[in-house]
Amino acid sequence: MSVIVVGSGPTGLMLAGDLAEAGVDVKILERRAEESNLTRAFAVHARTLELLEVRGIADELVEQGFAVPELRASFGSRGFSVDLGRLDSRYPFVLMVQQARTEILLQRRVERLGVPIVRGAEVTGLARDDDGVTLTVRTADGEHTERADHVVGADGAHSAVRGLLGVPFTGRSYQTHIMIADVRLEEDLPNAINPFIGADGFALLPPYGDGWFRAVVWDRTREEAPLDEPVTQTELNASLDRLTRGRIRIAETRWSTRFLSERRQAEHYRVGRVLLAGDAAHVHSPIGGMGMNTGLQDAANLGWKLAAVERGWAPSWLLDSYEAERHPVGRATLRLTDTLTRMVVASGPVRALRPYVVPRLVANERVSRALLGMLSGTGFSYPLPDSLLGSPGAGERVPDLELRVDGAPARLYPLMDPARFTLLDASPDGAAATAAEPWGERIRVVRAEGALPHRADVLLVRPDGYTAWSGRAPGADDLARVLTEWAGTAPVIR
Repeated sequence: MSVIVVGSGPTGLMLAGDLAEAGVDVKILERRAEESNLTRAFAVHARTLELLEVRGIADELVEQGFAVPELRASFGSRGFSVDLGRLDSRYPFVLMVQQARTEILLQRRVERLGVPIVRGAEVTGLARDDDGVTLTVRTADGEHTERADHVVGADGAHSAVRGLLGVPFTGRSYQTHIMIADVRLEEDLPNAINPFIGADGFALLPPYGDGWFRAVVWDRTREEAPLDEPVTQTELNASLDRLTRGRIRIAETRWSTRFLSERRQAEHYRVGRVLLAGDAAHVHSPIGGMGMNTGLQDAANLGWKLAAVERGWAPSWLLDSYEAERHPVGRATLRLTDTLTRMVVASGPVRALRPYVVPRLVANERVSRALLGMLSGTGFSYPLPDSLLGSPGAGERVPDLELRVDGAPARLYPLMDPARFTLLDASPDGAAATAAEPWGERIRVVRAEGALPHRADVLLVRPDGYTAWSGRAPGADDLARVLTEWAGTAPVIR
């Protein structure tokens, strides 16, 4: 009962923590000998914060970041804004926080759970058989092999695991070199994402809340500068002067780099006992700040399923559902970020129309709601396998329901466990809670008072916070079927 996670970025840390919390023996292998000081990811969206709350670390992260309540864009003298306060979430904002701070909290969790992180361990070989996976690993002491039941490649865009599997990483590179930096400005900007879209490119300037801003700058006149050429404050100021019409000037820079953005997705997220997650499975434009968020949501989807397989109770279809559910989400995210990127790096005729067309599109209620759902991650749902008993809302995200438990106010997310289902029984007689007792190690049963979605009085919530099944006064046979479909045959109590 063992899993090796390759990569100690946010995705790998989240996944390893979930597996350890489920009682699975897990180890992390990291190619870098030292922790990275890169800070590319800067935004944590609502759905990711909800998942982090289930793991008990959202509040601490929010305290360290800065909540941005709206998305705002400027096309010269014209612009628009999108109010994030409309989100049905306790986190109706984008949290601006350096990736390193998110990683620190996730790393503390895996350390508390006793997960070893082996640094300076480069995976150079991979062999699969019916019983497990053997990795060849190179360290400062030479090469050796590591054996596990399953391996997850969470080792980034240049994933060694994906390459050794031979899984195609289809897509393309944008022919634009983007500058990113952490800067202090001479001027004040609103507490918003602050995109500026000009004739020669765009600048994104979201605040960290401490006087510093993340600058993401694409300048058509500098797009072919060599990637290894240092980004200077003079260069950034020259670009911002053109793109913002002289409105923005940098007073200080503490970190900067230049990189080539890509739009790629692995053709498969699972090959037998090897799986891919995070940037190893998909990479896309930084516009929208969705990269790290999509990876953390991959981990939340995969962790409980892989743990169920490792612990021997997973239904036969369960692990396959990881790719079936997350590959379409990755594809949709790539399409959205590609559309946004094409909009801001558009050709001359399109650039002339942008100030008139885009604000009208965003003002459309359906377009605005869909955009909010995709950016925040709250709008995705998963298809139900045909063989399973369906119900209203199956596959939909379950919001943080207001309940009463034992006569006291309670919320759903703090009651949840990332390794177990949650069964909310709001029926008068509590028959569902009684019927679920044989699955006790796999299902957390909560006798609750309060309104459940779709007028149900019984709600089975997946460990990643989506509806597995809901119903009114289910019979014992139907409930046993549902619990067996999702949580396997009830263990025999001896």
